[in-house]
Amino acid sequence: MKQAEIKDLAPKELLERIEGEKAALYKMKLNHTISPLDNPLKIRKARRDVARLLSELRMRQIAESKKS
Repeated sequence: MKQAEIKDLAPKELLERIEGEKAALYKMKLNHTISPLDNPLKIRKARRDVARLLSELRMRQIAESKKS
């Protein structure tokens, strides 16, 4: 997921995407523990996507607090 795509998301969509990505990451980690994934780098990519989403959410929260 690219930063430009993340910036285009509405706040509600951003929260939904965070929850979905976290659930997918958890499921991927669990599946990898049981039987190795074909491409374990998918876990890294998912983890970084979650971090990007959380960073964007935090940046928006900071911007909101500065406006007030």
